[in-house]
Amino acid sequence: MENDFLLSSYDYYLPEENIAQTPAADRDQSRLLVMDCNKEGLGHRHFTDIIEYFRPGDVLVINNTKVFPARLLGHKETGGKVEILLLHYPEILLAHETAGGWYNVEALALLKSSKRPKPGSRLIFGEYLEATVHELFDNGQVRLELSCNLTDDRNLDDLFTRYGQMPLPPYIKRPQGTTEEDMERYQTRYADQTGSVAAPTAGLHFSDTLLKELRGKGVEIANVTLHVGYGTFAPVRTEDIRSHRIHAEYIQIAPETAISINEYKKYGSRIWAVGTTTARTLEFAADEHGAIRPYQGLCDLYIYPGYQFKVVDNLITNFHLPRSSLLFLVAALSGRKKILDCYREAVGRGYRFYSYGDAMAIITRK
Repeated sequence: MENDFLLSSYDYYLPEENIAQTPAADRDQSRLLVMDCNKEGLGHRHFTDIIEYFRPGDVLVINNTKVFPARLLGHKETGGKVEILLLHYPEILLAHETAGGWYNVEALALLKSSKRPKPGSRLIFGEYLEATVHELFDNGQVRLELSCNLTDDRNLDDLFTRYGQMPLPPYIKRPQGTTEEDMERYQTRYADQTGSVAAPTAGLHFSDTLLKELRGKGVEIANVTLHVGYGTFAPVRTEDIRSHRIHAEYIQIAPETAISINEYKKYGSRIWAVGTTTARTLEFAADEHGAIRPYQGLCDLYIYPGYQFKVVDNLITNFHLPRSSLLFLVAALSGRKKILDCYREAVGRGYRFYSYGDAMAIITRK
């Protein structure tokens, strides 16, 4: 349908009170809306009930990326306050060493300050972490040279943890900065590959107990990596969504993971993707017959209605922003009208939306 390609066709009404500001008391106790695309009506459950929809031999694919504290608050050498959001994890292997254990490495960031610093300005975030502004861009981005002191067994992760904050999206209001709870809850339990500036939020609902129960039921759990970049949330500015260009993000699928998924698929197993990031990774790495190949590099797959899924049967996801590429992806799986009807019912029933919100399961294969 032509309306599937119009940006204005992906609007929906969402009261501000439906935007979750904090996570559920327990990870797996968020609500779960179940959309079975093979039948009418929606199921309204709790996330722990997701196990009822699995059967032995199913494959649950998770994204094991880890969010780093990419939001840095500091001050200019002249004293004015400054805030940056790093847009990627600095490639420390490309750093060059200077005197006294200091290493310099380039990074891109968004910069916020009362007065934009000039190229050459020095920004100070802490005793062991500084930056020099190299270039300012019209879109608010800045190219920096980070200077980090890595003596005394300190690494870059240590410095970000010491001086940084979790990069919560702007619709989560934290006037005093992120909390200790955010440091733990804006991270999946299985995160172990550092590199994201936003959490793959569908995975936030899985507790250690639930993962153990799934394994006990005979569900195979496979890991892939997609480091979520700021570009995932870049606004779509073209009325024809087909003209939008999605930013490339780093993904990795290990050979043993590809072999395992392919073997399970061969015997008819259903593939469940946890989150849009996992879905994009699997679909990007698949050949025309749906076979996964090992891969390490950039992924720029853009999924919108009309796309034919080759790997993903069922998707566990959160509720997404209007007019977003993430909403286009779930609409491609379920159908645009179905997903918007589902969202309207979710709003009416008081579901909590976005990163810290409730979950939904889209089932296309029973």
